[in-house]
Amino acid sequence: AGGAFAALSLLPARGGEPGGGAAARQPRQALSSVMFAELPLKDFCAEAAKLAFKGIDLWSPYGECRHLAEAEELGAEGFKKLLKTHGLEVGAWTTYRTKGNQQGFPGFAEFIGACGGGVVVRESKYGKVGEEGLEAAMATFFEELKHEIELARKHKVRLAIENHSGAILDTLESFRMFTKLNPDPEVVGIALAPYHPQARKVPVEETIRACGNQLLFFYAWQKGRGTAQLPGHGPTDFKPWLQTLAEQKYAFWMTPFMHGELPVDEMAAAVTKAWKHLEPMRF
Repeated sequence: AGGAFAALSLLPARGGEPGGGAAARQPRQALSSVMFAELPLKDFCAEAAKLAFKGIDLWSPYGECRHLAEAEELGAEGFKKLLKTHGLEVGAWTTYRTKGNQQGFPGFAEFIGACGGGVVVRESKYGKVGEEGLEAAMATFFEELKHEIELARKHKVRLAIENHSGAILDTLESFRMFTKLNPDPEVVGIALAPYHPQARKVPVEETIRACGNQLLFFYAWQKGRGTAQLPGHGPTDFKPWLQTLAEQKYAFWMTPFMHGELPVDEMAAAVTKAWKHLEPMRF
């Protein structure tokens, strides 16, 4: 028991503690590197700092984005030096399995651990499941995740599983089943992308409540096209979402997010508008 407790104490603490005092009790904004895929890592970090972000969501190879791979090439000490230069922290490490990254989190686990660990975002399991098969499918997913849970403990990581259309973590009932069956809530939780519940016409506030204290990362991301996916651009009122996060005592990072490519200057302007839209709403 003593060994298990010692291992647990090395994990990022629950509650989001990115710092101390009041700032630790509310989400801070991280910039997702995939939105600036064309920039080299060093230039992306400089851009994040210029846009007043204190954190980054660093993506592994995804489309044209290679930022996590570039960080690994710098080595842990080199990357930490780069972060320090720009006054940045890693709010999340995003490690989806793609054609450019077949291994997902395990392929970067040692490097992430050497950098101090943190929240690692990854996919659930694709394939639609009906209500009658949901419990068995979720139990199988967690069984298959055991190796990564062990790696997460070893490298001071929490795994945040992202919801997605066409995946087993998608419906409101699937969020409830996830939190019910989660074998290790101290290590495994949820990265919530509201775009997908909105697409299903499920209230995002209900989804946040379904995640409860297993919510580890939050995308300020609405259903829309182009920049209309971002806060302050599309029609969604984000205040009820943030109020619900406050009710749940959510204190990790959030990222104003969109998929799609824009020239760097246009993306920077769009993200700045989103950042300024969200900042006064923070609790």
